[in-house]
Amino acid sequence: MNKKQKKLLLMLAVLFAVNMLAITLVTGAHADLYKRGASGETVTEIQRRLKAWGYYSGAVDGIYGSRTEAAVRWFQRKNGLSVDGQVGDQTLAALGIPSTGGGGGSRGGSYDGDVQLLARIISAEARGEPYQGQVAVGAVVLNRVKHPSFPDTLSGVIYQTDAFTAVSDGQFDKPIAESAYRAAQDALNGSDPSGGALYYFNPATATSAWIWSRPLIVTIGNHRFCA
Repeated sequence: MNKKQKKLLLMLAVLFAVNMLAITLVTGAHADLYKRGASGETVTEIQRRLKAWGYYSGAVDGIYGSRTEAAVRWFQRKNGLSVDGQVGDQTLAALGIPSTGGGGGSRGGSYDGDVQLLARIISAEARGEPYQGQVAVGAVVLNRVKHPSFPDTLSGVIYQTDAFTAVSDGQFDKPIAESAYRAAQDALNGSDPSGGALYYFNPATATSAWIWSRPLIVTIGNHRFCA
């Protein structure tokens, strides 16, 4: 083998190594993974949501320790996910937390997490309702996000104390109905069959005089949507 051939082989080897590194970096950029020893804002959000749903009872300190790992395993088991105690893209989506694509950075602006979280509350609150009624429930949640009387984030509205009975009675943890995903996406895209409502209730079960006093906008299925 002459010098020219050796030089060509060396150049090809370097080019191959550079390409493999690029592939590794690109592939890694699409996956988040939080596990024991991780820390930061997203870990804090993971703990906060697990605690709100009754899976976690430890401190919300942003440190992924053994208690957080155990809570994640429990959540994964209950929601039909692969049980490994690590929060990857699928578990993040089930928690309603957008994937950042950076494996430990701050939350990104993707709607994927919003669709998951909104679909979960729609499924819990309006499972079995007409499709338009499911979209309307999602729209009410989003209307609250925009209204100054409510928290200004989707998770803040959904987890607001006593805002939705489904969050506290276990319905929120049940598998998400397929139609709820479509309803969530339609609501996020601007569809609002509720006519701008901020509240809804089932007249067959509601006992609060206050909710009955709210001005009626429209009735869809079993829910009255009110201003």
